[in-house]
Amino acid sequence: MALELLVLRGLGLGDLLTAVPPLRALRQAFPEHRITLAAPAVLGPLLPFIGAVDAHLDVSGPGPVPFERPDIAVNLHGKGPQSIEALRRTGPGRLISYGTGPAWRDDLHEVRRWCELLEWHGIPADPDDLTLGVSDRTGPAIVHPGAAYPARRWPPERFARVAAALDDVVVTGSAAEVGIARRVAELAGLPPERMLAGRTDLADLVDLVGRARLVVCGDTGVAHLATAFCVPSVVLFGPVSPALWGPPPGWRHVALWAGRNGDPHGERPDPGLLKIEVSEVVDAAMEVTS
Repeated sequence: MALELLVLRGLGLGDLLTAVPPLRALRQAFPEHRITLAAPAVLGPLLPFIGAVDAHLDVSGPGPVPFERPDIAVNLHGKGPQSIEALRRTGPGRLISYGTGPAWRDDLHEVRRWCELLEWHGIPADPDDLTLGVSDRTGPAIVHPGAAYPARRWPPERFARVAAALDDVVVTGSAAEVGIARRVAELAGLPPERMLAGRTDLADLVDLVGRARLVVCGDTGVAHLATAFCVPSVVLFGPVSPALWGPPPGWRHVALWAGRNGDPHGERPDPGLLKIEVSEVVDAAMEVTS
């Protein structure tokens, strides 16, 4: 009977991508275990690129997790009691989690946070092990104006001016972001076929980013895809510092931030985000693609 290792990360695209290094560290540390990832079903197309997951369980949020008696359960979801209790209810032989191990630190980058959890338990993890592939940069530049909350959405009028200044551009977004993306494309004077929001699933988006020559976006999952596929990127930060969620320094990634913190779940664009000017974004895009 195979040994079972269960990992909970019931969050979104960017959250899964920041968990790539600890997932790979677990694969290396426990090669004889069958690793099951509890995460939203929509993220399935990414798992073959990670190369550390044997099975996928559809779980959104901190649980419950329909799994019985794993030999090891690893909480990469958070520090709260819900996720810890959800994994305890599976009856694991060993539980690796904040709340039962090291102290949670608010000042850690999200990637390093989970690597340090594993290292506290004697499992080496490399926070730089983020790459899923390398873009050949033969595809278009991607402008992605959406984000989960208004506080992290730079105005579409500004994204449009950036798009108009670039060559060979497409505008992407989820089905919920079609309105924002359409406004950007129309103001930038792009033809309808360049507006891809609502027309791509995650597999399509991965393929698109995996060939892109540039990504310009806010603090959202697409920024982490650009990092994963070594695509030059310009990422606009508002209420949250790039020191916590930004791309790794160097290698043609530019994180723009006005240096002030705010509410990442706010209902209006963060004042710090609005301090970023169009000229700054265009100049950074030219710099990373030169």
